[in-house]
Amino acid sequence: MKTTRPWRRRQASLLIASLTLACSGPADTSESTRESTAQSAHENVAVAMVAGGCFWCMEPPFEKLDGVISVVSGYTGGTEVDPSYKQVSSGNTSHTEAVQITYDPAVIGYHQLLRVFWKSFDPTDAGGQFGDRGSQYRPAIFVYDDYQRQVAEVSLAALKSTGVFDEIATQIVPSAAFYPAEGYHQDYYKKNPTHYYAYRRGSGRTEFLERTWQDVDLPPTLGFIKPAQPALQQHLDELQYQVTQHDGTERPYANSYWDHKGVGIYVDIVSGEPLFTSADKFKSGTGWPSFTQPLAEDALAEDTDYKIGVPRTEIRSKLADSHLGHVFSDGPAPTGLRYCMNSASLRFVPKKQMEPLGYGEWMASLP
Repeated sequence: MKTTRPWRRRQASLLIASLTLACSGPADTSESTRESTAQSAHENVAVAMVAGGCFWCMEPPFEKLDGVISVVSGYTGGTEVDPSYKQVSSGNTSHTEAVQITYDPAVIGYHQLLRVFWKSFDPTDAGGQFGDRGSQYRPAIFVYDDYQRQVAEVSLAALKSTGVFDEIATQIVPSAAFYPAEGYHQDYYKKNPTHYYAYRRGSGRTEFLERTWQDVDLPPTLGFIKPAQPALQQHLDELQYQVTQHDGTERPYANSYWDHKGVGIYVDIVSGEPLFTSADKFKSGTGWPSFTQPLAEDALAEDTDYKIGVPRTEIRSKLADSHLGHVFSDGPAPTGLRYCMNSASLRFVPKKQMEPLGYGEWMASLP
């Protein structure tokens, strides 16, 4: 990705707007006074289900992700009711081992879960996974609705286009009844770490994943499709929805990130596309999170709005087309610019989460 900084702008129009309002200003401020939150209170949750061989190995990649509420190992894809581990593992049922993931879609998207999924198993092997053979270890994505199917299909096609794998054998199928596995299988990697890691390495999974992903990665927005408005309205809180979808503005000093000092990056709350780094954040005194520059020259889209009677340069995300805020020419060196953003449009990804979610290339720019 290009890293050239966009320091020179149309200074005249930006100066007029910056003298008029600090950010987007009270003229178009949303009536809601609720603070946007970095994570919702899980009032709205979603469920995903995937199979990638032994479920012991499929829990850890998801459980470490912010926004994932729970990961449960179990059995699905078959016709037998309430099967046991002994029955499934012996191959005497039509089920496969799988994990059911409950997550907060305002914090992590379905497409981001699938990106992690692809990097956790061998998607080319339909006959099992590594040392575990048979249909009871077949890989699959079990979709709950049309949107999940669309995202899964786009994600699979995008994976094929990378050339990482010659053939993809992972199926996309409708979700079926899910039966949680016995208690001793849940969080097995935590309860029996010595045996788990010995098994994982001995099966060949560890070596395969290390070799496959040593010099390549998948983009963080792999497979993203913008959800329909009803879904966005359900998964975003009221303020996030009004700001991102209806060009609203949150109130100054009553938002999540105006004084946030964490080390990491800020991404679009809808798509997860990377926008700004904490290294370029500064205290502007306006009550909104402010940055001197985006993390890459082509990270943002611009438009001109006349809501207050004078032209202002609006900033939007390219992929999700979310309203983010405005840019003004009263910022500090080295750019002289102030990207005045709405916290409600952003999600902060701490440095420790960047690598798992595909933002590793920007870690070098952070302390």
